[in-house]
Amino acid sequence: MNQSIRNIAIIAHVDHGKTTLVDKLLKEGGVFRANQQVEERAMDSMDLEREKGITIKAKNTSVHWKDKIINIVDTPGHADFGGEVERALRMVDGVLLVVDAYDGPQAQTRFVLRKALQHGLKVIIVINKIDRDNADPAKMYDKVLELLMELNATEEQFDAPVVYGSGRDGYMMYHLGEEKKDMTPLFETILDHIPPPFAKPNEPFHMHVSNLDWSDYVGRIAIGKILGGKVAVGDTVFTIRHADGKRIRAKVTKIFEYTGLTTSETTAGGVAGNIVGLSGFEDIDIGDTLSADENGHALPFTQIDPPTLEMQIAVNDGPLVGTEGKLVTSRQVRERLFREIKTNVSISVDDSDKAGVFNLKARGAMQIAVLVETMRREGFEVLVSRPTVIERHVGGKRLEPYETVWIEVPDECVGAVMQNLANRKGQMTNMEKHPHSTMIEATITTRGLIGMEIDVVNMTSGRGVTSHLFKEYGPYAGEVLTRLTGTLIATEAGETTSYALVMCQERGKLFVGPGEAVYEGMIVGENPRNEDIAINAVREKKLTNFRSQGEGVATGLTPATKLSLERAIEYIAADEYVEVTPKNLRLRKRILKEVERRKLDRAARKAE
Repeated sequence: MNQSIRNIAIIAHVDHGKTTLVDKLLKEGGVFRANQQVEERAMDSMDLEREKGITIKAKNTSVHWKDKIINIVDTPGHADFGGEVERALRMVDGVLLVVDAYDGPQAQTRFVLRKALQHGLKVIIVINKIDRDNADPAKMYDKVLELLMELNATEEQFDAPVVYGSGRDGYMMYHLGEEKKDMTPLFETILDHIPPPFAKPNEPFHMHVSNLDWSDYVGRIAIGKILGGKVAVGDTVFTIRHADGKRIRAKVTKIFEYTGLTTSETTAGGVAGNIVGLSGFEDIDIGDTLSADENGHALPFTQIDPPTLEMQIAVNDGPLVGTEGKLVTSRQVRERLFREIKTNVSISVDDSDKAGVFNLKARGAMQIAVLVETMRREGFEVLVSRPTVIERHVGGKRLEPYETVWIEVPDECVGAVMQNLANRKGQMTNMEKHPHSTMIEATITTRGLIGMEIDVVNMTSGRGVTSHLFKEYGPYAGEVLTRLTGTLIATEAGETTSYALVMCQERGKLFVGPGEAVYEGMIVGENPRNEDIAINAVREKKLTNFRSQGEGVATGLTPATKLSLERAIEYIAADEYVEVTPKNLRLRKRILKEVERRKLDRAARKAE
């Protein structure tokens, strides 16, 4: 064992303070200069992570504490990015389970803890945010112990050490009520309870690829924990592919170490037990094995949970194609999607039977929205369909995925949320009264869950919190109505005018404002009734020699409702697309011409 190294992952539910805790560990580990200006949540390096305030990709760093190296993997807390957590756990020997002292263990806490226990990892419980109003750290510690029992933890895992503190304020303590000093109790607990990495320094070099990075200078970088031997620049290694067992010879051109916020090249080489990045590979995937021995055996590939949602990404074929984005061809879109699955193992992409349309399978709408938003910022124009669930047929029975959902809402909103759950064929399994809110636990189909988060936010004026976790495949639940409204569809192409929109807004809620480009078949608003209405949003006022009394008075136009990308993907119906360009999000019908849509409707009715 390499006694000077500890490898840990920080796991928790979204917003329980993982990345902020890493900030303080880096600071106490002497990574930053005394006068260095450091942004909050320093590990969240992607623009999208900073904007949304969540971690999306698992990232490595390390700190030095009393001549020991502690490698830390910061993981996402959102359920849709669970694949990042699952593969990060392969590199580490223990986990810090961060739990909010007010919220307690939540949906994702359960998911990540179950995975950590299955891997046989040591657990350290961190009760965070004990300075929050109404926090009850002692009660939340009891809840974590209940969860450990529920997940069949071994006796050793159940006796996990606990520290209390505040990651934001930078202190930890062994027992409640102690003096608030610094993060020393947490560092000491890590060194005492997390074992050094089990590695075989005398065997030939071998390593399992747990993550991939990309550099413009050296290409692909394979990241993982060295399980045996050591490696130096210039060494010949063999890539053993997990997909087909092929062995490809390669030469290590660079070795990278992760310290603080930087990735630095090292000439010392990588030793057994350390987490490093290696470059020099033409083609390598997550799950492949690197070995110095040509006849070495492939390490087992951990199967991660399968995706539950499927949707289509298509080439933009609308009238405004190419006016806002640079990358619009099917070849460019296909290359980008297949590049994504190299680094993101929890999604899969395949070609559909239609040209320029690709099927994408993922864990949730949020994961898809993040991918599409990233592509949009790179200059792509694409069409995105509504997510549909991936069904299974077993023994002649039609099965669909079910999820457990937890909704925390203010007491006065419970009735409205329960009604919404009932409409979506959800079944309540538990209800708990908290001091200032009510926690509803229910089982619901993944289909019924699409778009529910937005409904809860609207019903509770932004105070409701929803989290969900895949449960099982169960019998098909029948028709679920998730959208009860119709749409307002533009009949003419052109630029919208205030004059036309004032008349249009009498029919419903508008999604466009004056001076925006629209085209035939584009959805410009929502009709409260469950039917589509065709409207002209580009009509201009006829000019005459007569002036009316109200001429020049500002018209009473209500500001347009602008949907975010996640909301738009969940809002659209099966016969609609979201058109995503670098500058705009537009909703539209799949078939733009009204005549053609009517023909299809008639044919469908005849077939019935």
